[in-house]
Amino acid sequence: MAIAVNRHHLIVRAQGGDPAALDQLLAECQSDARRYAMRHCVMSEIDDAVQEALLIVTRHVRSLESAASFAGWLFTIVRRECARLSRRMFGQEALDDDRVAADLAQRSSDELRVELASALESLPPHYLEMILLRDFEELTIAEICERLGLTVATAKARLHRARLLVREYLIGPEGDGSAAHGR
Repeated sequence: MAIAVNRHHLIVRAQGGDPAALDQLLAECQSDARRYAMRHCVMSEIDDAVQEALLIVTRHVRSLESAASFAGWLFTIVRRECARLSRRMFGQEALDDDRVAADLAQRSSDELRVELASALESLPPHYLEMILLRDFEELTIAEICERLGLTVATAKARLHRARLLVREYLIGPEGDGSAAHGR
């Protein structure tokens, strides 16, 4: 309770233009923003999303209407930054499926198994969970939603992003056959 009261006072002082209060507020909320970003961002984008979110907070804290809504506002900013970074990451042109199939066909089954295992290990936990439930346990989207307490849209989006990350790991970011892990 004392922490919440202290943070409320920091927010009010930061809104009033106190630079020391703003610095302290940013230092205190950085770990919360990072934890939240870990659930909504691709692992490689967490630091960028948090940094951008804290810059936005710095620029716009005075326009925040209520100090009580700070946490929700911060998390909304982090979520939007994760989405923006994800769009940038996945906004590449669609890969030629024939070229992808040809590249994968050139690899041995053992090599593909090892690369697939490595690709799965590289996924953030919430994406790995989606792949395992859908593709290995063969649950339906409805069953996954029920088990994880997700909406259909969220489950489908996570599964889509997880598959994109695995595909990129296996074929490389440009579809050029050089996998992202250094092949």
